[in-house]
Amino acid sequence: MLDRLEHALRARPERPAVLSATRTGATRVRATRGELAELAQAYAAALHARGLRPGDTVGVAVRPGPRALAVLLALWRLGLRGAVLDPGAGAEVLRARLALARPALVLADAAAQAVAGWARTPARRARLELPELAGLGPVATVGPRLPGCAPALGTGAPRTGVPVYGGTDAADAVIVFTSGTTSRPRAVVHSRAGLAAGMDTVASLFTAGPASGGHDAEPVLGGTFFVLVPSLTRGAPVALPARSPGVLARQLRRLRPRDTYLTPPQLSDALGAGARFGGRVWTGSAPASAALLDRVRAAGADQAWGVYALTELFPAAAVESREKAAFTGPGDLVGAPLPGVRAAVDGDGQLLLAGPAARDRYLGEEPDPWVRTGDRARLDGAGRIVLEGRCKDMVLRRAENIYPGLYEPGLHVPGVELGVLVGVPAGDGDERLVAVVQPQRGVPEPALRAALSDPLRRMGTARPDALLFARIPLSGRSRKPDRAAASALAAGLLAAGRGGPA
Repeated sequence: MLDRLEHALRARPERPAVLSATRTGATRVRATRGELAELAQAYAAALHARGLRPGDTVGVAVRPGPRALAVLLALWRLGLRGAVLDPGAGAEVLRARLALARPALVLADAAAQAVAGWARTPARRARLELPELAGLGPVATVGPRLPGCAPALGTGAPRTGVPVYGGTDAADAVIVFTSGTTSRPRAVVHSRAGLAAGMDTVASLFTAGPASGGHDAEPVLGGTFFVLVPSLTRGAPVALPARSPGVLARQLRRLRPRDTYLTPPQLSDALGAGARFGGRVWTGSAPASAALLDRVRAAGADQAWGVYALTELFPAAAVESREKAAFTGPGDLVGAPLPGVRAAVDGDGQLLLAGPAARDRYLGEEPDPWVRTGDRARLDGAGRIVLEGRCKDMVLRRAENIYPGLYEPGLHVPGVELGVLVGVPAGDGDERLVAVVQPQRGVPEPALRAALSDPLRRMGTARPDALLFARIPLSGRSRKPDRAAASALAAGLLAAGRGGPA
């Protein structure tokens, strides 16, 4: 698909490719299809002129948008390996991870260089941090430069003689850093074949079902590489979601996208701002409850899908809101494995996944066809995946192992924005199980306590010791619930006499 994209862009060069929104929600063209193709070709020529050759690693710290996409297309064309630098991972962890990747060049925009330099202190308050980029290797600026930035990558290098990679599909394409510590960093390596397979799976999702009866030129809203490439290849312009919930709500009203991909926190914030949806809405990167998907459909979407995906395999499974709402068993139904994905459960109850889109290996380790997800799960009679919680999130209470993910769906009654179960140390190695619930805006706590009474009772021996109402801390680029921070918050609130019995 990445090979086809450049030809598709040049076939209709005058049409919009990447869009954004003004404060009023009006659409602004960030780049046409021809401009995007030209930029990718210019970056490829510049990288080739610098002496980079197939197999070399290039660190990428560029905000999502036309330039980031053009960089990745240039890397693909030359057979280079891109290492995606996420400022949400923390400077020390990234420095340790990059010691494995050893980039020959780091490409960074002015914002990334500010986070690594003069704006480090305010960026830390936003939980963003990059190591000093110059210490990782040569640095080149992509896009406009600010004072103190590295020299520009440039777009004027000769384009004659720039090769198109013709090697094996088993070669490395991208490194994405994931869980781990500075002492044992984890870096997911995807091959060219694996990356292409993931793109094909996403494309099949976007082109399947009744909502695909429209024209290819209908816009898609979403900012990830896995959304941009399939959509642009089939001719659809892609709008980058506005950061402000209010602007995002206005953007949705004006754009009327056929497909929308937002994370659960983005969806929740947009709904709080009065957003209306249409077509199909997809969400992933963090748990999406049946209640959230139902709210999206109530706000006008024809379909609302939860996508189960990992850094190691994207996407793995998907479930539509009506199927998820009809599920009454314990745990979180995330759907049947997508075509080509194989699922199994090991002797410890951990979900294992394999398939063409799975990562090739972790950097510095041998290839392994099975991805150990870290999720406890079971496969129901229809072969669907039902999650039962993260293995490492287990709470030990009175010698009983409790997996929060098995019971947390019960917390999501109407009026609940988000709910988690966390352990709070109780001494002698024991823990208290605490339900932390974040109400939707304007919903009174007494009404929620009453609504939660029956679901909490049905948890049986896993019933929480206490119920707290508070805003749940989020972490990372996908803004998942930060369980460690939620546990610390619960401990502080309980010590202050807040909360009550569940």
